[in-house]
Amino acid sequence: MVTELARHVYSVSALTAEVKAVLEDGFSAIWVEGEVSNFKHHTSGHMYFTLKDAEAQIRAVMFRGNNRLLKFTPKDGMAVLVFGTVTVYERRGEYQVNVEFLEPKGVGALQLAFEQLKATLETEGLFDPARKRPLPRLPRKIGIITSPTGAAIRDMLTVIGRRFPGLAILISPVQVQGETAAPEIAAALAQLGRRSDLDVLIVARGGGSLEDLWAFNEEIVARAIARSPIPVISAVGHETDVTIADFVADLRASTPSAAAELVVAQRDELRQRVDELLGRALVAMESALTARRARVQMLGRHLGVLSPVAQVRRQAERLEGLRQRLFAWWGLARMLRQERLKVLAGKLEMLSPLSILARGYSICFSLPDRHILKAAAEIAVGSEVAVRLHRGELRCLVQGALPGTHPEGWVGES
Repeated sequence: MVTELARHVYSVSALTAEVKAVLEDGFSAIWVEGEVSNFKHHTSGHMYFTLKDAEAQIRAVMFRGNNRLLKFTPKDGMAVLVFGTVTVYERRGEYQVNVEFLEPKGVGALQLAFEQLKATLETEGLFDPARKRPLPRLPRKIGIITSPTGAAIRDMLTVIGRRFPGLAILISPVQVQGETAAPEIAAALAQLGRRSDLDVLIVARGGGSLEDLWAFNEEIVARAIARSPIPVISAVGHETDVTIADFVADLRASTPSAAAELVVAQRDELRQRVDELLGRALVAMESALTARRARVQMLGRHLGVLSPVAQVRRQAERLEGLRQRLFAWWGLARMLRQERLKVLAGKLEMLSPLSILARGYSICFSLPDRHILKAAAEIAVGSEVAVRLHRGELRCLVQGALPGTHPEGWVGES
């Protein structure tokens, strides 16, 4: 029989508090595996679910501050591995796991997120080939969204400069890796999409791991591409790299260099196309002339039966008129083609940076990064700059700067 002296009576709250202390101290950092059930993503941003196996279950919560970094959405029936702490909810005497980290079992979190988003967007029709728009044959101006310092932009500018020197290009510099990359890319797509002077956009970056390329697998980027009123080429990574952006874009290029080749025709190809069209016109005119000549010959053979000599003479005169018109048209067409080629050659020459430098202009670069200077305020007094001339380059020391257009605006060394 238990005596009065042996009794140690707990209140409910005291017992619960002691159990809470024991559990939370003993299970402050644990890994738990189980199956997700009763998953709910509350409007507050918190995630509530139950972890269970064949023998037992436990409640779990993942607060907004932790789950905002999840790349995938947990689903009922998904096998997961969680890390967190055991806590006791004293008012109901229940314990739960406060989850700090969660990953799927058997498949990587990023790969699962990729497959989930791909399935969602495909269901919405964003990958439908009917949505794909053709690229312009000869764009007037190209918008490029990429890192301003990566190899991708250098490769594209090299290819475009070789295939069609002087083509107008607008570069929108963005981060292509890290937490800010996806929002920056989406914002750049929206900004360039509002311009009326761009004919095609290229979204590009060089190769990398799945983590490096992840910005192009984000939903915000995919939907920005889908909303773009301007055709978009996705040129992310290498041939074997595939992103969500590739599926949504109007055209996927295997590399940034390949994108530049796809969007810009070579100048020689355009000349060949002009010659081809003129050749077709000549063949058509010659065919018409041959048909008229055959008809005149037929009339001549039936002259005695069908018509008098005067009719044959009129047909002959008409034939001669057609011949003269043909050669006159051909001469005019040839002259127009030559003039057009001269105009195009002149425009190309005017657009050439070397031509501009030959007229006495120069380009000033900051050193050592060789950034092109567009304003005096971009360089400090005392800095060394490089000045590119038509022939040669000067190394200069900045002794003063004139930020404005008036002499009194001069800033120099004291």
